[in-house]
This record gives sequence, C-alpha cells and structure tokens, in this order.
Amino acid sequence: MRTKLVIDNVALSDHNEELGLYQFIVTFTDRSKARVFMRRDPEWKVSSVNRLLNIPCTICRKDYYCKCFEKHAPDIENQLVEGEYIPEALASKAQ
Repeated sequence: MRTKLVIDNVALSDHNEELGLYQFIVTFTDRSKARVFMRRDPEWKVSSVNRLLNIPCTICRKDYYCKCFEKHAPDIENQLVEGEYIPEALASKAQ
C-alpha cells in the first residue's frame, strides 16, 4: 500500500545560522511526525528525515525505527520548499 505523506504543520526545532543547518518538526495529515534536517546553501536541501515514534509508521505499520520516511525525503523536500512552510516556521520562531 502506497501512502502519500502530506504535510500539515511545520515547526522550527533548532538552527545554526552560521552553518546553514536547520531542524524542523513536521506533522503530517495522518498525525505522524518526523524530524527533518535541512541545509541552506543557497537553496534548501533535506539532509535526513527521522520518524518520531508518536504513532506506528503509517507506511509499514512498524512500531519501531524504520527508514520509510527517509525513502520519501524528496517528496517531503518538495512540499516544504514549494508549500512555503519554511518561511512560516522561521517567522513564527523569530517572534
């Protein structure tokens, strides 16, 4: 079964402006969450994606660490960049 990960919410977790490293907590519409590590030099690029263990994996249904979200990193990156989620998360953290 192919599951489409659709981003619902993005929050900035941590960042290092000097190195251009950012860490976001991404919540998907199916209630699953992931920690997304991104670089900005000069364009946004996903370094890695780790599923948070708040619910079993929505792709493979395992309740422990798996690499399913890492396999969908290009799709997650497209949604983050094209959906304007990153500027919103950075603006909300600055306030």
